[in-house]
Amino acid sequence: MALFERRGGDLRAVVAADARWGIGREGDQLCHIPADLKRFRALTTGRAVILGRRTLATFPGGRPLPGRRNLILSRDPAFAPEGAEVFRDLDALRSAAPEDAFVIGGGTVYRQLLPWCSTAYVTRLEAAFPADTYFPDLDASPDWRRVETEGPYEHQGLLFRCDIYRRR
Repeated sequence: MALFERRGGDLRAVVAADARWGIGREGDQLCHIPADLKRFRALTTGRAVILGRRTLATFPGGRPLPGRRNLILSRDPAFAPEGAEVFRDLDALRSAAPEDAFVIGGGTVYRQLLPWCSTAYVTRLEAAFPADTYFPDLDASPDWRRVETEGPYEHQGLLFRCDIYRRR
């Protein structure tokens, strides 16, 4: 079945969100937790990842992630980073992305593609940060249910847990 052919497909989202589902501020993550980065690498290495141009800019050197097929959504016709595939719209992405790709941000890309995700891997930070970008509140959505929780864990005084949500 082609990507986006039906809602609730096989795409997966990976995100770190605070207590109010904030995910970023001024173009960067709210905090950096080594265990979360390790989980992210374990989930996405060897897979396709879908992200926006601004999310790519937050990576070291603004370069695509190694060991992954980087699929970037950008309307900028001049944007063509080495080591990534750029798609100008969702229709173009649909023809190239595998169904089991991971959506990794940012906020606009999450909102566009979450309806086609079957699973969301959420690192929940048990604190509220000043944020200007948010992920949809899966706990309040009748379409999602939390099926697994690990933790709580602690990093430098910050408690967090690793949740897995599945589309109902």
